[in-house]
Amino acid sequence: MTPPGDYFWLLGLAAFLVGLSKGGLPAIAMLAVPTLSLVMSPVKAATLLLPIYILTDMVGITLYRRVHSRVNLRILIPAGVMGVGVGWATASLFSDAALALLIGLIGIGFCLNAWFGPGRGREARPAHVGRGLFWGTLAGFTSFISHAGGPPYQVYMLPQRLPKLEFAGTTVIVFATINAAKIIPYQTLRPYGLEDLVTAAWLIPFALAGTGAGAVATRWISEKWFYRLVQVGLFAISVKLIAGVVF
Repeated sequence: MTPPGDYFWLLGLAAFLVGLSKGGLPAIAMLAVPTLSLVMSPVKAATLLLPIYILTDMVGITLYRRVHSRVNLRILIPAGVMGVGVGWATASLFSDAALALLIGLIGIGFCLNAWFGPGRGREARPAHVGRGLFWGTLAGFTSFISHAGGPPYQVYMLPQRLPKLEFAGTTVIVFATINAAKIIPYQTLRPYGLEDLVTAAWLIPFALAGTGAGAVATRWISEKWFYRLVQVGLFAISVKLIAGVVF
Protein backbone atom coordinates (compact mmCIF):
# COMPACT_ATOMS: atom_id res chain seq x y z
CA MET A 1 0.00 0.00 0.00
CA THR A 2 1.30 3.44 -0.91
CA PRO A 3 0.96 6.72 1.06
CA PRO A 4 -2.19 8.75 0.29
CA GLY A 5 -1.57 11.38 -2.36
CA ASP A 6 0.50 14.53 -2.66
CA TYR A 7 -0.60 15.86 0.73
CA PHE A 8 0.78 12.91 2.74
CA TRP A 9 3.10 15.10 4.81
CA LEU A 10 0.25 17.46 5.66
CA LEU A 11 -1.68 14.46 6.90
CA GLY A 12 1.36 13.43 8.91
CA LEU A 13 1.60 16.89 10.47
CA ALA A 14 -2.07 16.74 11.51
CA ALA A 15 -1.56 13.31 13.09
CA PHE A 16 1.56 14.56 14.91
CA LEU A 17 -0.44 17.50 16.33
CA VAL A 18 -3.10 15.09 17.58
CA GLY A 19 -0.37 13.03 19.23
CA LEU A 20 1.13 16.09 20.93
CA SER A 21 -2.24 16.87 22.48
CA LYS A 22 -2.66 13.35 23.83
CA GLY A 23 0.84 13.53 25.26
CA GLY A 24 -0.27 16.48 27.40
CA LEU A 25 -0.42 19.64 25.25
CA PRO A 26 -4.21 19.83 24.81
CA ALA A 27 -4.77 22.99 22.74
CA ILE A 28 -2.50 21.87 19.89
CA ALA A 29 -4.87 19.24 18.48
CA MET A 30 -7.33 21.93 17.42
CA LEU A 31 -4.95 22.83 14.62
CA ALA A 32 -5.31 19.37 13.06
CA VAL A 33 -8.69 19.72 11.35
CA PRO A 34 -7.98 23.27 10.07
CA THR A 35 -4.66 21.98 8.69
CA LEU A 36 -6.33 19.19 6.73
CA SER A 37 -9.14 21.52 5.67
CA LEU A 38 -6.59 23.11 3.34
CA VAL A 39 -6.80 20.03 1.13
CA MET A 40 -10.17 18.40 1.97
CA SER A 41 -13.57 19.15 3.47
CA PRO A 42 -13.68 19.68 7.27
CA VAL A 43 -16.16 16.81 7.61
CA LYS A 44 -13.84 14.38 5.81
CA ALA A 45 -10.87 15.66 7.85
CA ALA A 46 -12.72 15.10 11.14
CA THR A 47 -13.78 11.60 10.10
CA LEU A 48 -10.31 10.65 8.87
CA LEU A 49 -8.65 11.75 12.10
CA LEU A 50 -10.99 9.93 14.50
CA PRO A 51 -9.03 6.61 14.35
CA ILE A 52 -5.85 8.58 15.11
CA TYR A 53 -7.52 10.25 18.09
CA ILE A 54 -8.66 6.90 19.43
CA LEU A 55 -5.23 5.28 19.02
CA THR A 56 -3.43 8.15 20.73
CA ASP A 57 -6.11 8.20 23.44
CA MET A 58 -5.05 4.68 24.39
CA VAL A 59 -1.43 5.77 24.71
CA GLY A 60 -2.42 8.91 26.62
CA ILE A 61 -4.50 6.95 29.12
CA THR A 62 -1.53 4.66 29.73
CA LEU A 63 0.65 7.70 30.45
CA TYR A 64 -1.82 9.50 32.73
CA ARG A 65 -4.01 6.75 34.19
CA ARG A 66 -2.92 7.57 37.75
CA VAL A 67 -2.87 11.37 37.44
CA HIS A 68 -6.28 13.00 37.02
CA SER A 69 -9.10 14.81 38.80
CA ARG A 70 -11.78 12.29 39.75
CA VAL A 71 -14.38 14.92 40.62
CA ASN A 72 -14.03 16.50 37.19
CA LEU A 73 -14.20 13.13 35.45
CA ARG A 74 -17.47 12.35 37.20
CA ILE A 75 -18.92 15.61 35.90
CA LEU A 76 -17.37 15.93 32.45
CA ILE A 77 -17.59 12.38 31.10
CA PRO A 78 -21.42 12.14 31.23
CA ALA A 79 -21.69 15.72 29.95
CA GLY A 80 -19.30 15.08 27.07
CA VAL A 81 -21.11 11.92 25.97
CA MET A 82 -24.40 13.85 26.11
CA GLY A 83 -22.82 16.51 23.89
CA VAL A 84 -21.84 13.85 21.34
CA GLY A 85 -25.47 12.72 21.25
CA VAL A 86 -26.64 16.28 20.68
CA GLY A 87 -24.07 16.72 17.90
CA TRP A 88 -25.17 13.53 16.17
CA ALA A 89 -28.85 14.48 16.38
CA THR A 90 -28.32 18.02 15.07
CA ALA A 91 -25.34 17.58 12.72
CA SER A 92 -27.33 18.61 9.66
CA LEU A 93 -28.50 21.88 11.24
CA PHE A 94 -25.12 23.56 11.70
CA SER A 95 -22.75 24.74 9.02
CA ASP A 96 -18.98 24.44 9.49
CA ALA A 97 -18.73 28.24 9.39
CA ALA A 98 -21.30 28.82 12.13
CA LEU A 99 -19.65 26.32 14.43
CA ALA A 100 -16.15 27.67 13.79
CA LEU A 101 -17.36 31.18 14.63
CA LEU A 102 -18.97 30.00 17.89
CA ILE A 103 -15.88 28.11 19.00
CA GLY A 104 -13.59 31.02 18.14
CA LEU A 105 -15.67 33.55 20.04
CA ILE A 106 -15.79 31.35 23.14
CA GLY A 107 -12.03 30.85 23.08
CA ILE A 108 -11.17 34.53 22.58
CA GLY A 109 -13.67 35.61 25.23
CA PHE A 110 -12.13 33.25 27.75
CA CYS A 111 -8.55 34.33 27.03
CA LEU A 112 -9.35 38.05 27.21
CA ASN A 113 -11.09 37.55 30.53
CA ALA A 114 -8.20 35.48 31.88
CA TRP A 115 -5.63 38.11 30.84
CA PHE A 116 -7.48 41.36 31.47
CA GLY A 117 -10.63 40.57 33.46
CA PRO A 118 -11.18 41.56 37.09
CA GLY A 119 -10.85 37.97 38.32
CA ARG A 120 -7.46 37.19 36.80
CA GLY A 121 -5.67 37.37 40.14
CA ARG A 122 -8.28 35.55 42.21
CA GLU A 123 -7.92 32.15 43.78
CA ALA A 124 -8.54 28.98 41.82
CA ARG A 125 -12.18 28.02 41.33
CA PRO A 126 -13.23 24.52 42.45
CA ALA A 127 -15.02 22.00 40.28
CA HIS A 128 -18.73 22.81 39.92
CA VAL A 129 -21.48 20.46 38.72
CA GLY A 130 -23.61 23.07 36.94
CA ARG A 131 -20.72 24.74 35.09
CA GLY A 132 -19.12 21.40 34.34
CA LEU A 133 -22.29 19.94 32.83
CA PHE A 134 -22.80 23.00 30.63
CA TRP A 135 -19.24 23.36 29.33
CA GLY A 136 -18.71 19.59 29.18
CA THR A 137 -21.81 19.13 27.02
CA LEU A 138 -20.69 21.97 24.75
CA ALA A 139 -17.21 20.40 24.53
CA GLY A 140 -18.73 17.06 23.50
CA PHE A 141 -20.91 18.77 20.91
CA THR A 142 -18.12 20.79 19.29
CA SER A 143 -15.76 17.83 19.48
CA PHE A 144 -18.28 15.72 17.57
CA ILE A 145 -18.64 18.29 14.82
CA SER A 146 -14.97 19.10 14.22
CA HIS A 147 -12.75 17.69 17.02
CA ALA A 148 -12.81 21.22 18.50
CA GLY A 149 -13.87 20.55 22.06
CA GLY A 150 -10.83 22.32 23.51
CA PRO A 151 -12.13 25.88 24.05
CA PRO A 152 -15.35 24.99 25.93
CA TYR A 153 -13.45 22.42 27.99
CA GLN A 154 -10.72 24.89 28.88
CA VAL A 155 -13.21 27.62 29.79
CA TYR A 156 -14.33 25.31 32.59
CA MET A 157 -11.02 23.67 33.52
CA LEU A 158 -8.37 26.41 33.36
CA PRO A 159 -9.86 28.56 36.19
CA GLN A 160 -9.38 25.58 38.52
CA ARG A 161 -5.60 25.90 38.10
CA LEU A 162 -4.96 22.22 38.59
CA PRO A 163 -1.39 20.90 38.67
CA LYS A 164 -0.29 20.57 35.05
CA LEU A 165 -0.05 16.76 35.03
CA GLU A 166 -3.48 16.45 36.68
CA PHE A 167 -4.89 18.85 34.09
CA ALA A 168 -3.28 16.91 31.25
CA GLY A 169 -4.44 13.54 32.59
CA THR A 170 -8.02 14.71 33.09
CA THR A 171 -8.05 16.14 29.57
CA VAL A 172 -6.79 12.90 28.02
CA ILE A 173 -9.35 10.72 29.83
CA VAL A 174 -12.32 13.00 29.16
CA PHE A 175 -11.63 13.28 25.44
CA ALA A 176 -10.78 9.58 25.13
CA THR A 177 -14.29 8.85 26.36
CA ILE A 178 -15.82 11.46 24.03
CA ASN A 179 -13.90 10.10 21.04
CA ALA A 180 -15.00 6.53 21.80
CA ALA A 181 -18.59 7.75 21.94
CA LYS A 182 -18.24 9.18 18.41
CA ILE A 183 -17.44 5.87 16.68
CA ILE A 184 -20.97 4.63 15.96
CA PRO A 185 -22.47 8.09 15.21
CA TYR A 186 -19.64 8.86 12.75
CA GLN A 187 -20.19 5.53 11.03
CA THR A 188 -23.89 6.31 10.58
CA LEU A 189 -23.20 9.76 9.11
CA ARG A 190 -20.17 8.95 6.92
CA PRO A 191 -19.25 5.24 6.79
CA TYR A 192 -15.54 4.46 6.72
CA GLY A 193 -14.16 3.02 3.51
CA LEU A 194 -11.02 0.98 2.91
CA GLU A 195 -9.18 4.08 1.64
CA ASP A 196 -9.90 5.94 4.89
CA LEU A 197 -8.58 3.08 7.02
CA VAL A 198 -5.45 2.69 4.88
CA THR A 199 -4.75 6.42 5.20
CA ALA A 200 -5.22 6.25 8.98
CA ALA A 201 -2.78 3.32 9.17
CA TRP A 202 -0.08 5.38 7.40
CA LEU A 203 -0.52 8.13 10.00
CA ILE A 204 0.03 5.95 13.07
CA PRO A 205 3.84 6.53 13.32
CA PHE A 206 3.33 10.32 13.19
CA ALA A 207 0.68 10.15 15.90
CA LEU A 208 2.76 7.96 18.22
CA ALA A 209 5.80 10.20 17.78
CA GLY A 210 3.68 13.21 18.68
CA THR A 211 2.31 11.51 21.80
CA GLY A 212 5.80 10.75 23.07
CA ALA A 213 7.00 14.28 22.32
CA GLY A 214 3.98 15.78 24.09
CA ALA A 215 4.55 13.69 27.21
CA VAL A 216 8.19 14.81 27.42
CA ALA A 217 7.31 18.46 26.79
CA THR A 218 4.57 18.47 29.44
CA ARG A 219 7.01 17.34 32.12
CA TRP A 220 9.75 19.70 30.97
CA ILE A 221 7.72 22.93 30.76
CA SER A 222 7.16 24.78 34.05
CA GLU A 223 3.58 24.97 35.37
CA LYS A 224 3.46 28.75 34.85
CA TRP A 225 4.54 28.51 31.22
CA PHE A 226 2.38 25.43 30.64
CA TYR A 227 -0.80 27.43 31.30
CA ARG A 228 0.48 30.44 29.39
CA LEU A 229 1.18 28.28 26.35
CA VAL A 230 -2.24 26.64 26.56
CA GLN A 231 -3.92 30.06 26.69
CA VAL A 232 -1.82 31.50 23.88
CA GLY A 233 -2.49 28.41 21.77
CA LEU A 234 -6.21 28.67 22.46
CA PHE A 235 -6.22 32.36 21.51
CA ALA A 236 -4.30 31.79 18.28
CA ILE A 237 -6.54 28.92 17.22
CA SER A 238 -9.68 30.92 18.04
CA VAL A 239 -8.46 33.85 15.92
CA LYS A 240 -7.71 31.44 13.06
CA LEU A 241 -11.20 29.94 13.25
CA ILE A 242 -12.90 33.36 13.19
CA ALA A 243 -10.64 34.63 10.41
CA GLY A 244 -11.47 31.60 8.33
CA VAL A 245 -15.16 32.47 8.57
CA VAL A 246 -14.92 36.26 8.15
CA PHE A 247 -12.33 36.30 5.37
